[in-house]
Amino acid sequence: MRVVFMGTPDFAVPTLARLAADGHTIAAVYTRAPAKAGRGMALKPSPVQVMAEDLGAPVLTPATLKTPEAVETFSGHGADVAVVVAYGMLLPQAILDLPRHGCLNLHGSLLPRWRGAAPIQRAVMAGDAQSGVGVMRMEAGLDTGPVAMETRLAITPGMSAGALHDALIPLGADLMSKALAALERGDLSFTPQAAEGVVYAHKITNDEARIDWNRPAADVANHINGLSPFPGAFFEADLGKGVERVKVLAAERVDASGTPGLILDEACAVACGSGAIRLGALRRAGKGGVSSGSEFLRGARLQPGSRLST
Repeated sequence: MRVVFMGTPDFAVPTLARLAADGHTIAAVYTRAPAKAGRGMALKPSPVQVMAEDLGAPVLTPATLKTPEAVETFSGHGADVAVVVAYGMLLPQAILDLPRHGCLNLHGSLLPRWRGAAPIQRAVMAGDAQSGVGVMRMEAGLDTGPVAMETRLAITPGMSAGALHDALIPLGADLMSKALAALERGDLSFTPQAAEGVVYAHKITNDEARIDWNRPAADVANHINGLSPFPGAFFEADLGKGVERVKVLAAERVDASGTPGLILDEACAVACGSGAIRLGALRRAGKGGVSSGSEFLRGARLQPGSRLST
């Protein structure tokens, strides 16, 4: 089939590669325009653009899809189907209507739970027992379309958003491959999403990254793991040279208790509102490396009995 692929981050790359390997014609690849990155602030193409160029597929980076010119260009691809994976731009109805079989989205949650921008992070932050990927036919509403296929995956204790993200990538590529094969055979069917259980995965903001030690240990651990590796949950403490920000990238619950924010042992167990967690990977602001909890305490000259700000 003639496929227009629309995606931007590394999450989308294996799906694009898989569809090309399956023998589909990649008529065009839409992705976000190169953005400035690194110390030199040079323009860096998206991971999807890099893969598309390796495949020899035409790459388009429009700032909007809402103009008549954008619609005309899209129409010229003669697509049987559009495949959308974390593209980062809403598709207007005029675009949704163009492919012969519509637009299929690979979404990183079990819909209708976690519609929206940050389904993987929100699932971990909420302490969900499972996540997954689904193939949905796109509508004008935000992730409201009917679902054709799903693959489920357990969220294990201590799993970070980054680990869940990486585990879902191959599942998503395989699922979309199967979906297009079924579509080509004419037996891909869709089921409307349930009206109950709709939850929105709003974009993560820096304001919600601060750790609140007054919350229960399970909530604090989920919060930390759900924001790892990006943007990273943090606390602030005076480590001898004024107040510094410290990011925490891993946490697990431990059987202990104390005043919220109190460091309980030399392995960096910290008391929460109820229970306690052990901090497993920390990065001080301005420092490149990540240290274990015990390494952090030694470097910061903190001792059990010290209390982190709440």
